[in-house]
Amino acid sequence: MNTASKSGLLILVSAPSGAGKTSLVAALLENTENLCLSISHTTRMKRPQEVDGQNYHFITGKTFNQMRKADQFLEHAVVFGHRYATSREAVCQKLDAGQDVILEIDWQGAEQIRENFSNNISIFILPPSKSALRERLMSRGQDTPEIIDQRMNDAIKEMSHYSDYDYLVINDEFDVALAEMRCIICALRLRRAFKTAQNRQLIEDLLSATLESP
Repeated sequence: MNTASKSGLLILVSAPSGAGKTSLVAALLENTENLCLSISHTTRMKRPQEVDGQNYHFITGKTFNQMRKADQFLEHAVVFGHRYATSREAVCQKLDAGQDVILEIDWQGAEQIRENFSNNISIFILPPSKSALRERLMSRGQDTPEIIDQRMNDAIKEMSHYSDYDYLVINDEFDVALAEMRCIICALRLRRAFKTAQNRQLIEDLLSATLESP
């Protein structure tokens, strides 16, 4: 008999803006079973192409403060002048159901998760160079040169925290970076402790002193 684990993996993924984190995570979710994305709450305005509840949960500053005071967030942080947070209830429900959950999160939020939620694994994504990072930010066509300069400065600060993470992926060639992330997920799921939890009844049966009749 094979019983499924009732405790999924919590996977933290961080990167500076423009490193390709969102695209990599989206591609990873498309072809990986039992893996889902935690949808963050934010106070920033919704962009034209974004969908509430799919890209983010867009909420007012007042609602954000009420949820924070009620301890409904696993973590919260200010990024580029806007507040972001992760719902404690939503993440825990998914993990308790045995789903593996990805959090796209900045280093501030990851630090809070590590302090308050010990069962997690973290991945940091780096660009291949500063010039490549700037080119990616410019190609979006969303920001002024002044804002891009600010994002570059913030990116350097963000990248300085890469050593706090368990795994490092350099997104030079997208397909290679994606393959590396898939390998990480596969390896995590094969760890002894996680595999034991998934197959506890099978292991107990295999190690029992009772022999089955042929």
